Amino acid sequence: MEDIIMKPARRFNNVFDALYGMLDNDAWLARSTGSNVPAVNISEDDKQYEIEFAVPGAKKEDFNIQIDEENQLVVSMERSVEENKDKHYLRHEFSHTLFRQTFVLPEDIKRDEISARTENGVLYVTLPKLTIEPTKPAIRTINID
Repeated sequence: MEDIIMKPARRFNNVFDALYGMLDNDAWLARSTGSNVPAVNISEDDKQYEIEFAVPGAKKEDFNIQIDEENQLVVSMERSVEENKDKHYLRHEFSHTLFRQTFVLPEDIKRDEISARTENGVLYVTLPKLTIEPTKPAIRTINID
């Protein structure tokens, strides 16, 4: 009898935990806008976070990367392709690309050392982590009153 009552409650808790975990993990991705938002990979190791954007054909001049007043990393791109006036296009989809993606920055980064580079159609944004030196606990004698 207890299983009949408890199984739905356990299922609800599992679903709630899964949803809460997804919300927590997606805190990085605050907002995405634009006509062609690229695929993004976010990775982390002991020394840094790295965000990779799939942007084939883009040049570094097409990007604007900033940290705003709300401690968010804002990556935007705008690129126009010149239209060939000699062609009669039946379909012309890649004449203009525009996107803006915003990421909430974690507290443990070195804001002044964030860097970016493009390579083989990928924009890499590297966010170095703050190095926290482990402290050795001081030995202290506590007096008893």
